[in-house]
Amino acid sequence: MSAPLTDVTDATVAPGARPLLSVEHVDVVLGRGWRANHVLSDVNLAIWPGEIVGLVGETGSGKTTLARTVVGLVRPKHGRVVYDGSQTSGLRGGALRRERRQGHVQLVFQDPLRSLDPDLTVGQIVGEGLRIRGGLDGAEIEAKVTEALRLVGLDATLLSRTPGQISGGQRQRVSIARALAADPGLLFCDEPVSALDASNRNYILRLLGDLRDSLNLPIVIISHDLSSLAGIADRVVVLYRGRIVEDGPVDQVFAAPKHPYTALLMASAPSVKHDQPLSVHQLRRTTADPDLGPDLTAASACVFAARCPFAIDACAVQPRLEPVAEAGGGHWSAACHRREEWPALARERGTVAAPR
Repeated sequence: MSAPLTDVTDATVAPGARPLLSVEHVDVVLGRGWRANHVLSDVNLAIWPGEIVGLVGETGSGKTTLARTVVGLVRPKHGRVVYDGSQTSGLRGGALRRERRQGHVQLVFQDPLRSLDPDLTVGQIVGEGLRIRGGLDGAEIEAKVTEALRLVGLDATLLSRTPGQISGGQRQRVSIARALAADPGLLFCDEPVSALDASNRNYILRLLGDLRDSLNLPIVIISHDLSSLAGIADRVVVLYRGRIVEDGPVDQVFAAPKHPYTALLMASAPSVKHDQPLSVHQLRRTTADPDLGPDLTAASACVFAARCPFAIDACAVQPRLEPVAEAGGGHWSAACHRREEWPALARERGTVAAPR
C-alpha cells in the first residue's frame, strides 16, 4: 500500500488545509476476464487550490485514464475520488448526472473539436455545457460565452465561425473557453500543446499560467514532454505503468530526480536542465547487466524493475511512495528502494556508446 496522502505540498499551505481534489488508493481495471487491463494501481494524488501540476509519463502510463476517472468517465475498481470534501467516484444515476452538470472539474482533450459536428459554431460549442446545465436564458449564455472567449484572448467576432474556419491555436483556445464557461474549480488539460507549433505552444502555456493567476484556478497539465512544464508547473507527478513513481516540486525534481524513470524522461528531453545530467544510456539496461531473476519480473515487483539497471533483490517488492529527505517542509516523494544510491551508480556506469 502507498504512503498516506501528505497534508501539505509546500510551506505556503496553511496547517490543517485540505486539498481541493484527493485521489485515494485508486485502482482502475478496464475490460474483463483475460482481456482485463490493470491501468491504475494504488494511485494517491492531491491537488491544491491555485497550483499547476504536470502529470507526465510515456504513452500507456495511465495519465488520461486518471483524468477520466477524476471527472467520472471511468469508475475505479478500488479507492475513491474526493472533490472539495465530497466523494464523487461512487455517484450513480441522477446524482452522477447532477455532479457532471455542475462542471466542477473540466477536462480539455488533446484534439477537442475533432469529434464535434463540423457545422457547429464557436458560440454553440462554448455554450453547449451551459445549455445542458439549464437555468440561463439565451442572453445570459451569450454573455458567459463571450466572457470565456475573452479570457482566452479571443473576441466575439469568432462566435459565428466553425472549427474549420479558425486556426489550430484558436481551436485549442476555444476548447479551453468551453471548459471555462462552466466556471470550473479544477481544469485538466490533456496534451494541450502537443499538436501545436512552437509559437502557439508557448502562447497556450502562458495562457494557462495567466488563468491560474487571475482565477486562482488549479490546473493539471497532462504531458509526455517535461520541457513544456519546466517554466509553468509548480509540481510534477510522474506515472509509470499506472503507478506514481515520483511527486514533488518541479524545480527540485528537475534538479535532482529521485526515481531513475524520472531521470530517463529528463535525459530524453535535453532542454530540461538539471544539476547532474545523465545520458539515456547510463539509465538503461545493457547486455552487460546481470539477467533479471523471476522475482524481478513478477507482478509483485517494482513496475520499473524490468527496465532498471539498478534493480536488486529488494525490488521484487513494489516500493511505496515515501518522503524525500531533501524536501524540507514541502511535499516530495519517490517510490524507489535505491533512491539514494542509483544516481552515483549511474555516474559510475559512464557513457555507453549508443547502439547503431
